[in-house]
Amino acid sequence: MTKERITMTQRGYDKLLETLHFLKTTKREEISENMGRAIADGDLRESAAYDEARMQQSENEARISELESQLERSVIIEEDSSGGAGLGAKITVKDAKGKEHKFELVGTYEVDVLKGKISDASPIGKALAGRKAGEKVTVQLPKGTAEFEILAVDYV
Repeated sequence: MTKERITMTQRGYDKLLETLHFLKTTKREEISENMGRAIADGDLRESAAYDEARMQQSENEARISELESQLERSVIIEEDSSGGAGLGAKITVKDAKGKEHKFELVGTYEVDVLKGKISDASPIGKALAGRKAGEKVTVQLPKGTAEFEILAVDYV
């Protein structure tokens, strides 16, 4: 069974590496210290602190495994401004009401909606992909359609 490849920007890849390093070093050490304190306190059969530390350890190791798998399957897509909006593009659009929105087109594992980072696989991401400033797009959203005029496509 082949594993699905994951496309992402170099920034997204670097962020995953940084998170993995943190979990393998700082977080593991913190959990180990918590377990050591719980063991030193005595009876482990009824130790809530020990149970909590074991749960944290299990969650941390699962996250490490998940990140290692994502990094192993990653394909880094170069940011390229020649063909319009692509991964890594910062896109400024104006909606039908005249309100401006800023999006950054990223891979699925880099999404952070609160920071305007939208997936290239999302409805808006698909509509903006390959488009250039001055073009208009219509996007089918769960609550109907939305129209946007692309004001700028930048790679910064």
